[in-house]
Amino acid sequence: MKASRIAAAGAVSGIAVLALSAPAFAHVSVQPEGTAAKGGYATVNFKVPNERDNASTTKLEINFPADHPLASVMPQPVPGWKAEVTKSKLDKPLDSHGKQLTEVVSKVTWTAEGKGVEPGYFQKFPVSVGALPEDADELVFKAIQTYSNKEVVRWIEVPQEGQEEPETPAPVLKLSAAEDDAHGASGAKASDDTEAAAQNTAADTASDSGSGSGDSSDTTARVLGVVGIVVGAAGVAYGVLAGRRRNTGASA
Repeated sequence: MKASRIAAAGAVSGIAVLALSAPAFAHVSVQPEGTAAKGGYATVNFKVPNERDNASTTKLEINFPADHPLASVMPQPVPGWKAEVTKSKLDKPLDSHGKQLTEVVSKVTWTAEGKGVEPGYFQKFPVSVGALPEDADELVFKAIQTYSNKEVVRWIEVPQEGQEEPETPAPVLKLSAAEDDAHGASGAKASDDTEAAAQNTAADTASDSGSGSGDSSDTTARVLGVVGIVVGAAGVAYGVLAGRRRNTGASA
């Protein structure tokens, strides 16, 4: 009986743990395609799972961070969904490629034109963003998920380092170290590589040219040698024939 009670208690505890941990695995999240480097551009996917068994996700709102405004935000078309971009005025103009921007995208809203994300499925919403800030390690995007039964879930709690994940955490994009672009050090390296390749090509060409000259000289020597042998043989034959004629004349 004691063993049965322990087993039952363990089963109940396991179910409770699964129930409490389930939301942590099913919230709206954001992940880059490849890397999201500081100062660069990236395509990020907002992943939206359906947490309900009796309703579909029909709307998603993603709010972009106001403390790190992004000059470029372009959602990729998603079949069956309509995307709406909302812009807001900036308190301080943002410099982007020599231009002063006074407003940026502050929110993107996707609305289902059909059934949306049905129970048991998830949907990705890709967005091209940049330039990513150089003075931040992460970006927080607050998300609002709406279901077909009018239920609204606000994924807006900011996770804190060293603390347990909140019940409705906001999507957080981790930024990697800055990468050199075509105008930076890597560009100089590419130029050096190109120059080295050109020098190697020139050396190979000169080597091939020298080899070709050597082959030509060898061929000429061989031809002259054959001609010499032929001429020599003809001379010997002529001498023998002349000797025979002299001998024939003396006998007569």
